[in-house]
Formats: sequence, structure tokens, C-alpha cells
Amino acid sequence: MSSVVYRGVGRRIAYERRIVGLTQADLARATGIALGTLRKIERGERGISDAVLDAVAAALDVDPARLLPDRERPDDRVHQAMPTLSAVLAEYEAPEDGPCRDLWVLGEAVASVVAHRLNSQYVRIARTVPGLLAELCRALQDAPPGERAAVARLMVDTCRAADAVAFKYGARDLSARLVDLMRWAAGQTSDPLVEATVAYVGTETYLAARAHTAGLRALERAADAAPRCDRPAAIVARGALHMRAAVIAGRVGNGNAAETHLDEARAAGDRVPEDVYQGTAFGPDSVRVHEVSVAVSLGDGHLGRALTLAREWKPPRCLPAERRSGFYIELGRAQLWSGRPDAAFESLKLARRIAPQHAREHRWVREDAATLRRLKRADAESLSNFAEWCHAGAVS
Repeated sequence: MSSVVYRGVGRRIAYERRIVGLTQADLARATGIALGTLRKIERGERGISDAVLDAVAAALDVDPARLLPDRERPDDRVHQAMPTLSAVLAEYEAPEDGPCRDLWVLGEAVASVVAHRLNSQYVRIARTVPGLLAELCRALQDAPPGERAAVARLMVDTCRAADAVAFKYGARDLSARLVDLMRWAAGQTSDPLVEATVAYVGTETYLAARAHTAGLRALERAADAAPRCDRPAAIVARGALHMRAAVIAGRVGNGNAAETHLDEARAAGDRVPEDVYQGTAFGPDSVRVHEVSVAVSLGDGHLGRALTLAREWKPPRCLPAERRSGFYIELGRAQLWSGRPDAAFESLKLARRIAPQHAREHRWVREDAATLRRLKRADAESLSNFAEWCHAGAVS
């Protein structure tokens, strides 16, 4: 799918910038856009991409739709891609004929999609993934025996990126089909580490159904089946499964199981440097983020633990944007439940600045923004703008 460039937004950006009292230089610094580029955009001499649109809207604290002609919504591009993606899934075992790039070129394309997922660039994924997944289906069908496993691994990574979009945008049936395709492709690799990755991602089907107990059992089985050796990839595979199992145990309200899995995750995290392994961020910092998530899931007397950790530690910029944004979303919920609505709103705004598309589509952001709006404890106009931006009140 071709890159989208929006036109006719310059005058709206200039208007909103003046409303909040920012100079062009201020806005350029806040968004990382070159000052000359911003001037051309405001004069209407240059269009604006989705990524720049989100950055400008976040800096101005407005809904991106307010900057677009005729109230066009950037996330409409995601929903428009869903039928095409669904059609690709319907024919993955018998794809239509078409071109296939060399394996190394496909690898670079998939690496780019993985980077978009880690940084919550869902619109970019939606444009790219349908065509890329169709090409990988063709490549897998025609791959010589020596390349089949490598192509299948690329398909797993691509399905994972597509699933991130489908799940977060509420297309749960499509998400489940993508997870099924991931499992099928993982079987073509004969690699237990790839299968562990699929088990990690597949938890989403249990989350969507709120079948947390079944999801916890599935994760524990996967952790028991994961390879036990000193290879960093194996350590991470098991550690990530325990990390996610801790969160699911928290959702069940099983504090003992949550602590047991967190201990396993910490032990694994201490043995490897923080990095992205097979598409999963893991290491000491990622485990700390999940400690907050577990505390919030357990609720009540555990919230103080989340607040204490947040006072002592902040996620470093080297963590993927989605991971950092998730930390502040979880922290915002802990602050709200602890009677600190103003602090909660600041955390939600920070999550938005880090990863706008992730925050906008997160269920908890919508729920908490709606609650804050009812409490009317933050600045009314700023909170109303935020609630409109994340569709607060439209939680399904």
C-alpha cells in the first residue's frame, strides 16, 4: 500500500499552534521536525505523513482529526486495510501468482515491519503488511527446502505485526486467525524458540475472551516446554513467557503465582542485556515494566508497589516506544485508583507523547480518560480534548 500524505493541514496546524501559544520554532523542537519543513507545511507547500501528523497533534494536545480536512481520521487507513488482510489469510495455502523478492530483501522488509510494531506505528503496518504477507505466502510455497524455515520465520514475524494492529483495533476474529497462521508457520520452522514466541503472542486470544486461567495454563505449559540452555535466545524465550504469565496470574488474582513467575522473569532478565530478541523486548527494564503491570492487575494493596517503583525508576529511552507507553498507561491506572487523578492524567499524556497510536487504541486509556472526565479534576478543555482524541466513552 502506498504511503499516505495529507494535504491542506497547514493552516489548521498554524491556528492550533497559536491557540496554545507556541512559535514555529517551539513546535519544530517539540516534534523533531526541521523548522524549514514546518514552515513549508504551514504555508501549504508540503504535505504531512501520518507519523508527522501524530507528532504535531501530540505536541499541540489535539485530536489529529482536528488538523485534517473534512474530519478525515488517520486510523481509518487501518480499518480500510482489514478486508485485504483477511483475504490474504483466506488463501495462504494456495496464494495467487505474483512476484517474490529475494530472501534477503524480504528479510529487510520484515525487519522494518517489526520496528514499526515495536514503536506502535500501526498505520504504517496496515499499509505494508497485506502485500508483504501475500508475498511471503507465495515465497513459502515456492521455497527450496533449504530456505523454507527462514521464510516461515519471516511469516511469523509479519503475522505478529499484523496481529498487533488487529488486536488493538478490535478485530479480534482477525487477530485469532493471524495467531493460527503464526502457529502453522512456526510448525514449518521446527524451531522451539519460534514456537515459544508464538505461545507468548497467542495469549492474546485468551485475553480477548477474558479466559485468564486458561491463558495462564497455556503459558506455563509453554514455559515448561521451552528449551533449557545458556543460549541468550533460549533464556529470553523462557523469561518472556514467565514475564507474561506473571501478568496473567495478576489478572486472575493469584498473587503467589504472579510472584513466582516474576521471580523467574527477573532471574532470566539478569542474565541477558536489555534488547529485542526475536521481536520481543526483554531484559531487566522490561521486567520492571511488567512488575508495575502485575501490581496494577492485583490491585488494592499492591498499588503502592507500582507507585514506589515509578518513583524510583523510569523506563529508559532505549526501550521500544510501545513498552514505555505501556508503563505510563499502567502507572496512570495505579495513580487513578490511588486517588491521584491529576498525576494519572499526566501519565496518560506522557504515554500519548511516547506512542500516540498505542495510547489512542488502548482500552485502559479510554476507560481512565472517561473516569477523569467525570471527576472533572483536570483542566476541563485539555481533558476534553484528550478524551475526544482517544474516543473515551466508546469502550466496547
